[in-house]
Amino acid sequence: MPATLEGQLVVAISSRALFDFEEENRVFEAADDRAYMQLQLQRVEQPARPGVAFSLVNKLLAFNTGPSRVEVVILSRNDPVSGLRVFRSAQHYGLPVQRGVFTRGQPPWRYLRPLAAHLFLSTNEADVRQALAAGVAAARVYPDSARASAAHPGEVRIAFDGDAVLFSDEAERVFQAQGLDAFQHHERERAATPLAPGPFKPLLEALHRLQRAPAAGMRLRTALVTARSAPAHERAVRTLMAWQIDVDEAMFLGGLPKGRFLREFEPDFYFDDQTGHIENAAPHVPAGHVAAGVSNGPAAVQGGHE
Repeated sequence: MPATLEGQLVVAISSRALFDFEEENRVFEAADDRAYMQLQLQRVEQPARPGVAFSLVNKLLAFNTGPSRVEVVILSRNDPVSGLRVFRSAQHYGLPVQRGVFTRGQPPWRYLRPLAAHLFLSTNEADVRQALAAGVAAARVYPDSARASAAHPGEVRIAFDGDAVLFSDEAERVFQAQGLDAFQHHERERAATPLAPGPFKPLLEALHRLQRAPAAGMRLRTALVTARSAPAHERAVRTLMAWQIDVDEAMFLGGLPKGRFLREFEPDFYFDDQTGHIENAAPHVPAGHVAAGVSNGPAAVQGGHE
């Protein structure tokens, strides 16, 4: 019977998101990919340090105490030779990562479709944008983000922004075009009408399935962290109710900076569509930018080796 990933939560992740390859990436940017390959080969027996998304991946894989429920695949612009160190590093930390695709500089996002990936994490903005355009939840990892707290070893903690992440950017468009009063009126009038799904709804659904059947010694806790406040909070809550999805915590911050609140929640990862919120959060928690919605028009993209 052929192997299948059906029924599993599939996370595709670049090597720089999983491991700290920032020093090696500086070699790539200063020279070329052959110098980078040579350095990675020289260090193949030297485990890389954990990267920004390491804690998230490590904890999600801990759900596989019985039948496999989570699959993590390396999806990288790295070359196959450099991929040797990626797999060696995963083995060193006891991460059961078996699959990988290495494209040596070519965009890897097209392989998300045969993987049926629920999430793609990368430090390359162009790849993230292409993944989102293909309908896959994706975020650009900020390599300088704080690493996850070690305070919750038995619990995966994930925090999401609302508009343009879990929900569509419908309301955000009203806010940007007409201001706060128009936004509040728009949401109050439509409080009973669920928002359309945003790019991360399928991921939230997959996480909810894990949450309803926790593994031995591992649970999942989610939080909605949004600039919405009353009365606009009601539509967000009712949307989640209509989807029959629970979140454990909801923070309606009315425009307050999110970083300090996220520091208290201590997520293994936080997703937001606005770079200002990510920059405020990154000194406190692992964070990734979702380049979706009206706040993320065409822009100069950030790349680097993966």
